Amino acid sequence: MAVKIRLQRHGSKKRPFYFIVVADARAPRDGKFIQKVGTYNPLTVPATIQLDRQKALEWLHKGAQPTDTVRRILSFKGVLFLKHLLRGVKLGLFDDAAAMVKFQDWHLQHEADINRRTTAHKKAQKDRRNQPFVRKVEAAPAVEAVAETPEADTEVGGEG
Repeated sequence: MAVKIRLQRHGSKKRPFYFIVVADARAPRDGKFIQKVGTYNPLTVPATIQLDRQKALEWLHKGAQPTDTVRRILSFKGVLFLKHLLRGVKLGLFDDAAAMVKFQDWHLQHEADINRRTTAHKKAQKDRRNQPFVRKVEAAPAVEAVAETPEADTEVGGEG
């Protein structure tokens, strides 16, 4: 049985809200699922993601295949990096403690980056609100005066 980690759409029309679920690949998008591992709300800035990292990691180890969007979400939350580090532990490249230290360092840097982006967005939004509205009016194109001469009439009218 092929198992996928995918998004299940909820919310009203043009107001999506998603559950991140583990489901049989043959099941319909909004149908039966095995386990809910998180939520994703793309309408907030930045997008709100609630994810149970341990459940997602467990399903990845069992062989569940994430869809493209869920893969991006798992990567953003560090689940795929943690899986990568645990594979290194399994191969004997480093121990469990070193893997957790690497993950914690990445996580702190990632959180700082998210906070920086959020504050920059809020500042830009505030600046946009505080700017006075100025309507841009474009000047009408200048119409050139055409000389009324008898030569011009014969050229336009041709022979005749």
